[in-house]
Amino acid sequence: MSILRLLFLFILVFLSSCEKDIDIELDASESQLVVDATIENGLTPVVFLSKSLDYFGKIDSTKLSASFVRNAKVSISNGTQEITLKEDSLRSPEGARIYFYSVRDDNRDFIGQLNTKYTLRITAEGKNYQAETSIPSVTRRIDSLWWEKLPLADDTNAARIIIRATDKPGLGDYIRYFTRINQEAFLPGFNSVFDDQVIDGTTYTIPVDRGFNKNAQFADSLTYFKRGDIVTIRLCNIDKQTYDFWRTFEFSFQSIGNPFSSPTRILSNVNNGALGYFGGYGCQYRTLVIPK
Repeated sequence: MSILRLLFLFILVFLSSCEKDIDIELDASESQLVVDATIENGLTPVVFLSKSLDYFGKIDSTKLSASFVRNAKVSISNGTQEITLKEDSLRSPEGARIYFYSVRDDNRDFIGQLNTKYTLRITAEGKNYQAETSIPSVTRRIDSLWWEKLPLADDTNAARIIIRATDKPGLGDYIRYFTRINQEAFLPGFNSVFDDQVIDGTTYTIPVDRGFNKNAQFADSLTYFKRGDIVTIRLCNIDKQTYDFWRTFEFSFQSIGNPFSSPTRILSNVNNGALGYFGGYGCQYRTLVIPK
């Protein structure tokens, strides 16, 4: 037994002596333009421009504020009319200044129209970028919606919303949905985009999860509604490129921290190496009051 103990001790010492600290020098990544641009039927376009930040870098409010790209030339065309967007800003609830580009004074001469293609052109820091999108027609109709009690032992006020919807026959319809509670902001679902591979041309019934703030820590309570909520559902038809961007983005987001997941390339529709997307939304709105 003494020999076995000595042998075991020798192995432990040998293994510990083989340990070595390895420091990996990571190259600084080149900053890229990040585009978050949308146009919705009945509304004017909005474009946010920023610069990408180092993945392993320390991020604070000062860095985030400095990441916005200012003094860019931004224009949008619908094929017959082209309008130059103006830089504007607002303050976030935390007091930070957020810069974006839109139509000055809410000019209603240029608003999103269904079945219309749009081209976005950007000149920023000496480089030119371009992206195209379209606002499709509304082919996924909400026929009705209602609420049901969600029996949970730890939350007797929990409720869920059910919708009955009809998909127009013919493959190629893509949607993205958002929910708003009371007067809060619209938030996309944890999985917010869907195609019609399974439900093409059918009427179906499905529960709708509450929109999720991806800056918050995920919890089951964030997926359902509460008694007393006034819930607005924003259901939008989108084109294939917008669907592909959010499909790959959400898959990548949900894979963070999973050692068995595969690397995902997020599909952008902006050229010249920019990140992000330009998306068109054909939206419908429905509101439901969940009584207390």
